[in-house]
Parts: sequence; C-alpha cells; structure tokens
Amino acid sequence: MLLREYIINDIKPLQSSDLIDDVQQLFNQLTYSHIPIKNDGVYIGCMSENDAHCFDSSKKVSDYTFVLEGFFVREHTLWLDVLEAFAKNDSNIMPILNDNNSYVGYYELNDIISLFNDTPFLSDAGGILVIEKGYNDYSFSEICQIVESNNAKLLGAFISKVEKDVVQITLKVSYVGLNDILQSFRRYSYNIVSGHDDDQFLKNLKDRSDYLNKYLNP
Repeated sequence: MLLREYIINDIKPLQSSDLIDDVQQLFNQLTYSHIPIKNDGVYIGCMSENDAHCFDSSKKVSDYTFVLEGFFVREHTLWLDVLEAFAKNDSNIMPILNDNNSYVGYYELNDIISLFNDTPFLSDAGGILVIEKGYNDYSFSEICQIVESNNAKLLGAFISKVEKDVVQITLKVSYVGLNDILQSFRRYSYNIVSGHDDDQFLKNLKDRSDYLNKYLNP
C-alpha cells in the first residue's frame, strides 16, 4: 500500500533558532501534538505541545533541544509500521525522512487510520472471534487450517494481547460456519474469549444451566 500520496507539507518545520513563542503560537493554531524542528536544515526531532507551553516564550528552541523527541519514519516504511510508530510515540503527526535523512514531510494519524478502515479486516462482512492459547502452543498456520477446514476464509488476524504466557488473538472470518469454527478451536484447546451471538455451544450451556436452575429452584 503506497503512502506517498499521503505525505503532507502544509506545516514547515520550525528552526532551532526560532523562539519558543513561535512554537506556542503555532500550537495555538493547530491540533497537532508535536511540531518538527530542524537545525541548519537537518531534522533533529519533534517538540510536544505539552513541553512547549511549559517553557519561557522569550527563549529559543535551541535552549530546549534536550526535550526533543527524535521519532520519524522512512518514505518506504509500510503503513502498518507507520501506524505502530504513531502509537509508540503518542503522536498525531509523523515526520518522514528519505534514505539520505532529508526531511520530506509528515503523515497525519487520521490519514493512516483511514487506510486501516479500508482493509478487508474492517470493511468486509464477517465475524470477529477472539481466542487465546499458551504463548508456546499457538501457531498462525494452525489457526488458518482450523478456519479454512470449516470452508471459511480468514480475512485478518493479529495478536491483540499478551499476558504472561498466554496470547490473545483477534480474528476476522467470513460468515460461513462460525459455530463449527468455534467448536474446532475448542477441540484444538483454544479458549474462546468472545465470539458471535450464535455460538451454539454457549447457547446449549446456557439452556442447560437455566433448566438445572429451574429444577433445583422450582
């Protein structure tokens, strides 16, 4: 997925020789969490809005370079890695450097999220399943085999949680035999964290529980 068309240059990086007041004024006009900073034309990092408003407006950016955050991505960085960079740095703007370390622009978080919204994982019809298993016991090849052996298609999968030695995996599958898929995962010792509303196994358990409750408490 090419991202070049999403590169933005509307806001030019400020220089380390600029005043902090210039940074504060720019933040007052924008909704960005960070502003890129250059020194002699070279990108040296981003200043966050929270930091900028704590500093003396009469001083220069160069007086506070120790707080700059040096995150960036490359022109050829894949969109999923770009999205990860946004998350890791708690930013809604992501500077872009080419292979020569020259600043070429930035991405906005909303643009990258829109790409994720257009993927089959979110846009195609299907059911969401959340399963879990021991960290050393699961495999994506096995998960694919379980889904496809039930004549369904796996539209997407990602590790959504890791806690101690247990991995939680979120799946998007086509609406074909979802109940059979759930039963297959149980047979392979996967725990079903959440599934679709028509999980017959859970429905049967609930019916039996209701019946037993009525029997014991007439």
